[in-house]
Amino acid sequence: MSVAHPFGIAVLADDHDGAMATLADDVTFRSPAVYKPYEGKETVEQILRLVATVFENFRYTNEWHDGRTTILFFEANVGDRDLQGIDILEENEAGLIERFTVMIRPLSGLQAVARTMAARLGLA
Repeated sequence: MSVAHPFGIAVLADDHDGAMATLADDVTFRSPAVYKPYEGKETVEQILRLVATVFENFRYTNEWHDGRTTILFFEANVGDRDLQGIDILEENEAGLIERFTVMIRPLSGLQAVARTMAARLGLA
């Protein structure tokens, strides 16, 4: 499966700067692990760069489009936990991602992501 969205292409190429260039300055990021959304490109960049170090064997396996919304389906693992998820990318009129929502299943996979993120942030 080839990915067409510029964010997905950049992520799969390990081009972190290219991926971050697709974010709007006022992007809102909704994490599956915390209730409150993260606001602003600088904050979201820090989170996405950290997440990139948490996932192992990350790959996008499917992609759907509806207007300015793209859904990227991914698979990865964190330690011994396999997980699946989706990135919902909603673009503004300039074609930049203004809303970025992540969903992860199963619960044990999400818990592994949350634990690892907390540990790397020094919160665990």
